Amino acid sequence: MSPPPPSSSSSSATSLRDIIAPMDGEEGAYTSDTSTDEQLFFEEEEERRRRADRARSPRSRKPPPPPLSRVLSGNHLAPPPPPPTSSSIWRNLSRSPSPLGLIPIHRTFSSLIHKHEVPRKLLHVSIGFVVLYLYRTGHQPSHITPPLTAALIPIASADLLRFYSPTFNQLYIRLLGALMRESEVSGWNGVVWYLVGTITVLSVFPKDVATLSVLLLSWCDTAASTFGRAWGRYTPRIRRGKSLAGSLASFVVGAVTAAAFWGVVVPGTRPFWDDPVDGRMWAGVLGLKALGLGDVGVGGGWGLALMSVVTGVIASVSEAVDVFGLDDNVVIPVLSAVGVWGVLKVFG
Repeated sequence: MSPPPPSSSSSSATSLRDIIAPMDGEEGAYTSDTSTDEQLFFEEEEERRRRADRARSPRSRKPPPPPLSRVLSGNHLAPPPPPPTSSSIWRNLSRSPSPLGLIPIHRTFSSLIHKHEVPRKLLHVSIGFVVLYLYRTGHQPSHITPPLTAALIPIASADLLRFYSPTFNQLYIRLLGALMRESEVSGWNGVVWYLVGTITVLSVFPKDVATLSVLLLSWCDTAASTFGRAWGRYTPRIRRGKSLAGSLASFVVGAVTAAAFWGVVVPGTRPFWDDPVDGRMWAGVLGLKALGLGDVGVGGGWGLALMSVVTGVIASVSEAVDVFGLDDNVVIPVLSAVGVWGVLKVFG
């Protein structure tokens, strides 16, 4: 029996390709999907390898992002402040430069002693009236400086002993805590600096200038502290702990003090036999010779007003300026005396 006749040439060619293609290594129709999946797999692996190489390369690493505080630079974008603590809340309430809790009497009478410092300010103000009394009764600076120096020695020695004896420091605070700031618990008492400033001006400057500078310390510093704590938060800050409200109060009180001293106290005080030769520096007239106006001078009410305003400015600047971190009880009288003495030396 003869074999069946072959089919058409197209069917024979198709069958032959189906048989030969796998033998020649060509991809048939049944392998196309598998090869595509393998190709995608190898491409993804290659891409992952390249990314890993770039990550390990130091040149390709991106710098870390800047900190949040540098990114948020505007006030409206600034990070919120830390939550207030009990000490910061009390500090904002009392406007005091020292914390509450170190001196027992400050806790007992917090508003009277810690916030408003009433005993301390009364002592400050009363010293000015004592100085006026001594001036009016003829006590000379040479008579006052020796007892002040004698008082400074034990007071400063007691402060030194406080630094080395916690027991004595506790006793000292218990007795005099109402007159101290809590920042003075581990530092020098303000009375020490008060005596140093007073002794300095009484020893160096003329009697009237030295007396006026102690009055400015007694009253201008108290006024600046009182008004600065009450209204300083509503005015610009000049420096840490000093506001425009306190400086304006110091200026007004300084001008009024100078007007009362030069216009009432000095003319109303009789001369004494032991008065210093150069004890009275201002005679009531401001000469304008230094301005090239010859012997022209300003006296009477205008001269007193001008000298009072100048003294107020000097007192305000002395209260606000920071001189090497020295205590105000030294800076105010010394700078005030230097300023008033310099003005009278040129225009007096």
